Amino acid sequence: MIIEFQSVNYNADSKLIEFTNKRVQKFERFFDRIVSVKVFTKVSNSSDKVNKEAEISISVPGDNFIVKKTCKSFEEAVDSCASSAERLLMKFKERARENAQ
Repeated sequence: MIIEFQSVNYNADSKLIEFTNKRVQKFERFFDRIVSVKVFTKVSNSSDKVNKEAEISISVPGDNFIVKKTCKSFEEAVDSCASSAERLLMKFKERARENAQ
């Protein structure tokens, strides 16, 4: 699994990158044939405190998943995206298993 991290219009802290990599590595527990994962983080232009955006794009054989979340912190946004992505991967794996039978 290839993990790419990209921060848009700011320099990401090494702690955020490390946190994101650890969180994304857990995807292999839910589906072992993931080709690549791309994580994009950016600060949206709004006066609201909830302006940290995270987007996770997952490529699996035959499909792609994209999850976007906006929260108060990047860690919270990445964690929320990862939780949603894990549910998507479990559903995808179940459907693939049913279609194989």
